[in-house]
Formats: sequence, structure tokens, C-alpha cells
Amino acid sequence: MPGTKSAGGPQGAVDLKLDLRSPLKSAKNKDSGFLDGRPSELPVLEKTDGLTAFQALIHMVKCNMGTGILGLPLAVKNAGLLTGPLSLLAMGLITWHCMHILVRCAQRFCHRLNKPFMDYGDTVMHGLEASPNTWLRDHAHWGRHMVSFFLIVTQMGFCCVYIVFLADNLKQVVEAVNSTSSNCHYNETVILTPTMDSRLYMLAFLPILMLLVLFRNLRVLSIFSMLANISMLVSLTITAQYIAKDIPDPSQLPLVTSWKTYSLFFGTAIFSFESIGFVLPLENKMKDSRRFPAILSLGMAIITALYIGFGVLGYLQFQNNIKASITLNLPNCWLYQSVKLLYIAGILFSYALQFYVPAEIIIPSAISRVSRRWALLLDLSIRFTMVCLTCILAILIPRLDLVLSLVGSVSSSALALIIPPLLEITTYYSEGLSPLTIAKDALISILGFVGFVVGTYQALDELIQPGHPVTFSNSTIFIQ
Repeated sequence: MPGTKSAGGPQGAVDLKLDLRSPLKSAKNKDSGFLDGRPSELPVLEKTDGLTAFQALIHMVKCNMGTGILGLPLAVKNAGLLTGPLSLLAMGLITWHCMHILVRCAQRFCHRLNKPFMDYGDTVMHGLEASPNTWLRDHAHWGRHMVSFFLIVTQMGFCCVYIVFLADNLKQVVEAVNSTSSNCHYNETVILTPTMDSRLYMLAFLPILMLLVLFRNLRVLSIFSMLANISMLVSLTITAQYIAKDIPDPSQLPLVTSWKTYSLFFGTAIFSFESIGFVLPLENKMKDSRRFPAILSLGMAIITALYIGFGVLGYLQFQNNIKASITLNLPNCWLYQSVKLLYIAGILFSYALQFYVPAEIIIPSAISRVSRRWALLLDLSIRFTMVCLTCILAILIPRLDLVLSLVGSVSSSALALIIPPLLEITTYYSEGLSPLTIAKDALISILGFVGFVVGTYQALDELIQPGHPVTFSNSTIFIQ
């Protein structure tokens, strides 16, 4: 919050330092952001001298560079060559505005309640307490639980996406290994060696994922984060240089598509932009948080430009052959096969980080209800059950494009588009909001709700339609 400085550890650390206490201890600490179901989209941050403006900007961009950006070329195809980039621009502006709303409301309650920091769940709870409606004030604690619920759904959804991504990319690498060469410059038809079903690859990853989630010390997880960031940065750089050269004639590509495919675009796009939970913890870690609004604006401008450029160039390069993840379209040579392997490594490490958040919301509450003798056994049982659940859901929905769209439509739209405008109304209504502001907030929330309903319906309809294959094709049949 404005004027708040963090004190403590070494200055200048680029990676956000995380709470290093074990779950059993942090469950008893009154400052834990996960106690009583209080969510924080990132684990509780260790106090340091604070981040500089440049470090905060790097974190802002870095937290958006996940699997979502790899699905944007297909999202642009679903929206159209004209509608896609314009919609990405509009969505970037709207999510940026919603982030500013959340920051402004959190700052207000911090000043009013004399608190140094407030997370997303607490901000929504206090916003409901400030509402003129008696029923909302009496049930304000539901706001925190609602954010916790959508946060769990979002993070578990990320984990499901990761499992599908891992299986699709590893399957393609294995199937094409016999025809992989060092020559990336000639067109060729790839003859794939059939292997086991992609769902069996998902099961093969299960033991590895179970081992990864056993790491509860966030110092270890921060090492995973660094390795994941390096792997994905290298992969994205190589992919970007490939899709930007020798672009085919785009004259036959549609500028606008039907509403059915556009609804799938909405889910994938909002999935990519869903980093609103990162905003408040990042602001709290800045040396001078008064500069955060400018950093947020610059960061979102860079992210939106990257998304539009990557999505459009990927679609232009592969056109109607574009797949759910652009890595599945890369040539069958060792350079680009290494991109897939690097991304597989990065996503494996990221799984443990994404898993940490729902685990730390659910597990402390559960183990507080049993004796210390059974705490460790219950902790491990819940972790393994949650990993198995993400794997089962991935097996049931093995199409990466539909998983992205479904997770984005169900939970990301709520956290990023629906809740923040309503929060602004409840927070400032008693002070006299202008009708224009109320109409604007209502319009954004309605837009998010329509996207939630239509996007979820269309993704589910695609899954259950007769005649659709159960698995999504993940083999490169044309190499350029």
C-alpha cells in the first residue's frame, strides 16, 4: 500500500521470497494468508527491503508468461484475424482497469483500518461490509470464501492444463523421434511412430507430480520457479523467432468468426490475462508502492502487446493448421523438439508452484481438526488426492484448447472481470458514485458473466458433441 516499505532480508532479490515455514507451523500463525481460508494468489511473501520499480515490472510480465500465451494463436483463429487482436486489446484494457479497481479498493480499506496490507479475499469481505445492503453486510465473510473457492478452482484448473500440455507435447516428441533431424529448413511430411494414448502419458506423469508436491519448503520451490522461468523464456524466444519469418499469404483467413467459436476465444484469452491475484502481493513488496499504478499500466501494456503479437503471428504462420498449443506446430528438428522438452521441464516445475496455493488453503484448515499424531498423514493424503483429482480431470477433458477455455470461463472470468467492478460499487456507493460509473461497472460484470455462461456452455458442448474425437490431435502432420 502507499507509503508501506518492507523490511528484513537482503535487498535486490529478483525473485519474490516466499514464506519458508512448513504448513504445519504456518497453519498456527495468525499472519498466515491461508489461515481461515484467506486466499493469496501467491504464497505469503517474506519481508525484504522491497522491490524496485524495474523488478516489479519484470515480475508483472513474468507471471503472465505461462501456457496461456501458447494457446493464443488458436484463440485468434477462433475469433478471426480482425476480431481476435481487437478483442485481445479490449480484454487487456478491461482487465487492466479491473486491476486498478482492486488496488484502489484495497488501498482504501488499508487506510481506513490502519492495515499495511490486504489480500483479495479480505478486500472483498470489507467491501461487502461497506455495502448499504444489510444482508450483504451480515454475510460479508462469504466474500472471502467466494474468492477462496474461485482461487482453488483456478489453480487446480491450471494444474489440469499443465498435465494435458505435458502429455500432448511429450507424446509428439516420442512419436516423431525416429524422424527428427538437425535440418529445420525444408518442408517435409513427418511419419509418426504411434505410441500409447495421451491419457496414458498423463498417468505416467502422476508419480513425478506426486513427488514434486511433497516439497513444502518454499525455498526449494523458488529454485523450481527459477528453472521454470529460464526454460520457458528460452522456449518462447526460439518459438517467436520461428513464427515471425516467412509468413504465408493471409488473404484467405476469415476476419470474423461465429459466436460459437468466439466463446472459446473468450475463455482462452481471459485464462491468459488472469493474473489479478498477483497484483496486491506485488504492490505490497515494492519499496515505493506509490509508483505501482504506473508499473501496473506499463506491465499490462507490454503483456497485451506480447499477447496480440504472439497470437496473430502464430495464426498467420500456421493458419488453419494451428493447434491447441503452438509448440505442437513446431518443425520436427532437434532445435524445436528441444523447445518442447524445455517447456515440458518448465511446466513440470510450475505444477508444484501452482499446486501450493490450493494446498495451503485446504490443508491447514483440515489438519487443525485432527491431533498432531495424524497431521502428517492427513497432509500427505490430501496432497496425493488433489494431484490424482487434477490428473483424473485432465484425463476426462484431454483437449488442451477446451481445458484452457473451460478454466478461463469458469473461474478466471469471475476473479478478473465479475468481482472487481461489483467491489467498486459496494465500496464507494455510500459516498455517492456517479450513474456513469455504476453503469460502467455493471456493464463489465455483465460482460464477464455472459462470457462465463456462454464460454462454459460452449466448451462443455464441444466435449459432449457426438462425432467429436475424445482426444485432441497432437501430432504435427505438416512441417515448415
